[in-house]
Amino acid sequence: MASLLRSLHTAFLVSCMGAASLSCGSGGDGAGGSSSSLASAAGGFVEKDGNAVRARWSRDVVQSFVPTGRGKFTFPAPYNTEGVRLTTASDCGGGDCVWYVGYSYWRNMNNHVNSDRMLVFLSFDRARGGGGPTLLSYNKVTDDVTVLGPLFDSSHPLSWATGNGWYFSASLPTALYINDGSKMLRYDVATLQAQVVFDVSGQFGADRVVTQMYSSNDDQVHSATLQSGSGEALGCLVYFEATGQFQWFPKAGDFDECQVDKSGRHLMIFEQLDGVYGFDNRYIDLSTGAEQRVYHLPGAGAIGHHDGGFGYVVGHDSFNPLPNASISRNLDASVSEGPVDHRDYNWDLQQVQHISHTNARASVPKEQQYACGSNADRVSYAQNEIICFPLDGSLRQLVVAPVMTDLDASGGSGGDYEKSPKGNLDVTGQYFIWTTNLGGARLDAFIVKVPAHLLYGT
Repeated sequence: MASLLRSLHTAFLVSCMGAASLSCGSGGDGAGGSSSSLASAAGGFVEKDGNAVRARWSRDVVQSFVPTGRGKFTFPAPYNTEGVRLTTASDCGGGDCVWYVGYSYWRNMNNHVNSDRMLVFLSFDRARGGGGPTLLSYNKVTDDVTVLGPLFDSSHPLSWATGNGWYFSASLPTALYINDGSKMLRYDVATLQAQVVFDVSGQFGADRVVTQMYSSNDDQVHSATLQSGSGEALGCLVYFEATGQFQWFPKAGDFDECQVDKSGRHLMIFEQLDGVYGFDNRYIDLSTGAEQRVYHLPGAGAIGHHDGGFGYVVGHDSFNPLPNASISRNLDASVSEGPVDHRDYNWDLQQVQHISHTNARASVPKEQQYACGSNADRVSYAQNEIICFPLDGSLRQLVVAPVMTDLDASGGSGGDYEKSPKGNLDVTGQYFIWTTNLGGARLDAFIVKVPAHLLYGT
């Protein structure tokens, strides 16, 4: 299988290489066009204040338009957007082996700028008939999907990994970040070779594990949760590749996670500091060491279920008087709260519970950018949808597609969390990937083309 994957990799690199480079993409902040740029993706519509509720589709309706094989299809009205099915029953020997996409801030799609092809990373559980962490190729011109094969030989311990917490680099097209015990690895999916970015065992002890990793868009600054061998969270570390140095932030309370923003300057730590309500926020300027704390209290505006941009963060403000409000916070000069960027129709629905801003760009003001979110619930009268919204306080929302998930269906290993979509955007913001059980007995992965031009005109 490994030799087959290598031959497919070679064919892929030759096809996208042309007279340019082996990278099949470009670096930077994820900006730039593509040879098959989606200036006007089909379908979608904009509304304000979450002002409509569409009836939930039955499994029969979903099955009537979703193809059984890989490739493109169109969501029926009122969406009319184009979707792409990535996985099928053949990937699992007819079983239910597809692991859910890791989370809304870990990229499953590579930097495919200036290439007609996109690489997609998913994991197929070997214990349930799959081949382990697997690479797929999606042709943006023909909409063909090709399974390139497992990333690891069956004898490799990582062939059993779920892939949760792994993610593609924002700038290096074939680089996938992987945690492996005490190490952070930069794994080249084209050559199947791993580079050790850092190993914490020398500085923090042999019985230490890294998890919940994040990287700046230029791949120079990385953060991770440091755990003991027993799984206890000890705090947050930041690694600077240019100097080979760590910064260490021991936990100050009940630790949840930490995340470096996409500029690499700001660190966000989420932990319970005051013993009440949910997780509080610590914001640290890594260039000065200055720290500010925002508590999860009424009127304070602490953020949860977030994603970071360049010098700002967007997430949920659970104490906001508007239903399930999402806000953004500036981190550059001071921790200042911005306006509400999204609200739901009512308190029953939580449409953008898991926010993705993996399309953030350094060269564009926050107010000219957007984030997307997804969720699944049991509100029987309403469709769960993929929603995108600008970070400008206008309370407009772009309705993209239904998530097609039934939390009471058997498909998807685990409970509600594992079955929920938690999808993420690519670096261009033109594609959104998620997993759904289609109301049936297996989980599968899909992409939808995002008609973001409806928000901004370009």
